Amino acid sequence: MILDLFAGPGGWSHALTVLGARDIGLEWDEWACKTRARAGQLTIRTDVARYPAWIFSGRILGLIASPPCQAWSMAGKRLGLVDQPLVHQAVADLAAGRDTREQLLGACADERSLLAAEPMRYLHALNLVGEPEWVVMEEVPDVLPLWRQYAAILRAWGFSVWTGILNAADYGVPQTRRRAILLASRVRTAQPPPPTHATAAEPESLFGPGRDRWVSMAEALGWGATDRPVPTVCAGGGPGGGPEPFPSGSRKTLTDARDRGAWTPHPDSEIVLASRREGSGWAARHGARENRPADAPAPTFTAEAHRWSWSLRSNNQSNATVRRADEPAGTLFFGHRANECTWVADTTSGVPDGEHRWVPAPIKITAQEAGVLQSFPADYPWQGNKGQTFSQIGNAVPPRLAAHLLAPNLNKPFNPDDFTLAA
Repeated sequence: MILDLFAGPGGWSHALTVLGARDIGLEWDEWACKTRARAGQLTIRTDVARYPAWIFSGRILGLIASPPCQAWSMAGKRLGLVDQPLVHQAVADLAAGRDTREQLLGACADERSLLAAEPMRYLHALNLVGEPEWVVMEEVPDVLPLWRQYAAILRAWGFSVWTGILNAADYGVPQTRRRAILLASRVRTAQPPPPTHATAAEPESLFGPGRDRWVSMAEALGWGATDRPVPTVCAGGGPGGGPEPFPSGSRKTLTDARDRGAWTPHPDSEIVLASRREGSGWAARHGARENRPADAPAPTFTAEAHRWSWSLRSNNQSNATVRRADEPAGTLFFGHRANECTWVADTTSGVPDGEHRWVPAPIKITAQEAGVLQSFPADYPWQGNKGQTFSQIGNAVPPRLAAHLLAPNLNKPFNPDDFTLAA
């Protein structure tokens, strides 16, 4: 079997399904387990750090591991960097058959840091019986030094190993998500899969067809087609709650503003007046919201005069990545309110100087959109409330990247067309 440690909501598992294989996942999060169940994936709900590794001896073809990244991620406090010497010590001890986790855990600034050493506990138990045949591991870039330590140990056990940083956008994921990768094999030379995409499309050469252009958010979400909407304004806020951009119960799309010519919001809708060109000074001079008489007609957005340009803001922080819809998204991460992703609009294009630019309040990204930008299918059966769902999505491995990494180990042909994103 293929063993998937820290299996999450099924990024690796969905990739294996596309490739015609299956894994068994170990996962402790209740809602990730429910998502996996709805997706038809085999799961043992357990704490990876407590589950006995010897149970799998004699049964494992491949081992996959994506330890939780919260202790190391730039989205958090990054206490994993403080704990790094302790994690390296744990890996060295486990590789030698010594379990010092309990002593080291008490010295960790973030108890989650030590989870990055757990794959070595399983690898040591499996290596005693000559398993697994191959290993694939993934984490945030700051974990690369730890993967190099794993690599040195695995080479001593007879593996060919490659470690490095890969960008998911180079493999057709509509997101520039950079990750530290470890690839190891007992039966073939470990090497990264050749990239299929680049920042700009490449022409065909003597060596074959060139790489395609990075997949944009608009392309992945199906925007631009006559039957595809631009962001949907839905009541209920986003992950973590928060104010709604429109009154409770209202559901509006901005389709007409982009594709059909005009969109008239509900007369009671609260519209933020802003100008991306003039910045916050315009709002300060004129007020954050327009005081319109109750019986006055609502403003109308006309595509001929007001051309909407949508961008995705990765979080609420001042240094947030903002990408246009015709580009891949920045790295998506969720988990607390500061990490809310929102669509923001710029209507300055084609608007004469001196005219007001009517810009709606930022629109929170939907779970379906976020999942698609992670390369999950639009109908993936996410379970849980908004916060639980977004947390699963942010922590997941993009299935399309996972398929590129797994296919050589399975001797399976990988057809990127098997990944359907927008419904």
